[in-house]
Amino acid sequence: MSLLTVKNLSHGFGDRAIFDDVSFRLLKGEHIGLIGANGEGKSSFMNIITGKIEPDAGTVQWSKRVRVGYLDQHTVLETGMTIRDVLKTAFQYLFDLETEMNDLYGKMGDVSEDELNSMLEEVGVIQDMLDHNDFYITDAKVEEVARGLGLTDIGLDKEVDELSGGQRTKILLAKLLLEKPEILLLDEPTNYLDEAHIQWLRRYFQEYENAFILISHDMPFLDSVVNVIYHMENQKLDRYTGSYENFLQVHQAKKSQLEAAYKKQQQEIGELKDFVARNKARVATRNMAMSRQKKLDKMDVIELAREKPKPEFNFKSARTSGKLIFQTEDLVIGYDEPLSRPLNLKMERGQKIALVGANGLGKTTLLRSLLGEIQPLEGVVEEGEYLHIGYYEQEIKGVNEKTCIEEVWQDFPGLNQGEVRGVLAKCGLTTKHIESQVRVLSGGEQAKVRLCKLINRETNVLVLDEPTNHLDVDAKEELKRALKDYRGSMILISHEPEFYRDVVTEIWNCEEWTTKIV
Repeated sequence: MSLLTVKNLSHGFGDRAIFDDVSFRLLKGEHIGLIGANGEGKSSFMNIITGKIEPDAGTVQWSKRVRVGYLDQHTVLETGMTIRDVLKTAFQYLFDLETEMNDLYGKMGDVSEDELNSMLEEVGVIQDMLDHNDFYITDAKVEEVARGLGLTDIGLDKEVDELSGGQRTKILLAKLLLEKPEILLLDEPTNYLDEAHIQWLRRYFQEYENAFILISHDMPFLDSVVNVIYHMENQKLDRYTGSYENFLQVHQAKKSQLEAAYKKQQQEIGELKDFVARNKARVATRNMAMSRQKKLDKMDVIELAREKPKPEFNFKSARTSGKLIFQTEDLVIGYDEPLSRPLNLKMERGQKIALVGANGLGKTTLLRSLLGEIQPLEGVVEEGEYLHIGYYEQEIKGVNEKTCIEEVWQDFPGLNQGEVRGVLAKCGLTTKHIESQVRVLSGGEQAKVRLCKLINRETNVLVLDEPTNHLDVDAKEELKRALKDYRGSMILISHEPEFYRDVVTEIWNCEEWTTKIV
């Protein structure tokens, strides 16, 4: 049974086409991975099927009475609510059913026998729905999912106003899982999750009975939970059954076949054109030339998709730093309360360090304390000499109205427009992206603009907070290569072991010094 049917969908922004005559279907129980490079339109597709964007052409049809849950990171959480309050709203429709049932009980004393039987039948249906949806153990369900995603570490009675964007995303994901809709729509759900919580989410999706559509650039995670792949490329959407690994093999085989057919056809076209050119003027062979020309005119010419620009990340090096990068003495990090015991840490030139551990332990707080962006609760940070630090933040707040050119130009006013365009293009951005406002770009394209500014600044120390969030497979692989080649020192937060294991020289587990219960 098709839960969602999309037919002949076309859409674009200005003169930039995103989809051209795309069709799609979601069947009951399917676990779909929606994949494609940054900027191919995956998030736009989600916005179209949820009704947030009206397509230029085509139809979107949902099955009747189907509940859809969408992980939308722009959802506004109500001021003054605690995390527990927000999570319990997942069961609001069940509380409404209970109220309806109690109202029916209240009316039963004043009705006829036929009306009573009808009411009893209705109460029975409601009671079955409450039992089936675990209504009487909602508190336990809230605790279970909150624990799985690390929200109990933050504290369920903490007000949502005080939370970071990453913590807010976790709450929205937890609420969505508690709602248990027939269809889940998830856009990069592993962003902001650490390894332990990704493992929990992996098991959850593997056992999930209902259908979902998942956008993710974390390929090991995606491969472990999906059974259908939809690949978005060059305004088309192609369906592949099986795992991501199976998709790669089939897609490569199709690509090789198309390239072979293209070469063969181009050779034939060349021979036909050559024959026509040599024989159309001669009376004896004119008919044969015209016959060849007709064949050329009727030929369905194979076109190869234009190769997308692949990013090149090459970090510029500043002069060599002193031997000491930083040293802390009895450093206690935190805001209103301590997040760590007193820390005596030391980083020297040439070290590449990964900070790992559960979310909420203070990894980002430690980075910002080392950089002097926030004051420690106790202790001191001693910086080394000749440090040229490049900092990649996990979150950038606010809406950026600048174009990509303006964004880079303000940091590098010495470059001319051609040079600005050149450095942006090297990061895998097309002309249309480069001329667009940053705010209209996908998360991955925005990340490439930020990386463009970082790699073109001379540094000898990189401080990177979740740099792989939103990046597609090609960009992630290129960033990994660039960081391995980087001659300076580096401290990195990442939730992807496949990314950082080959890059760093040391791993610091923050769970060893946190004051939080892990």
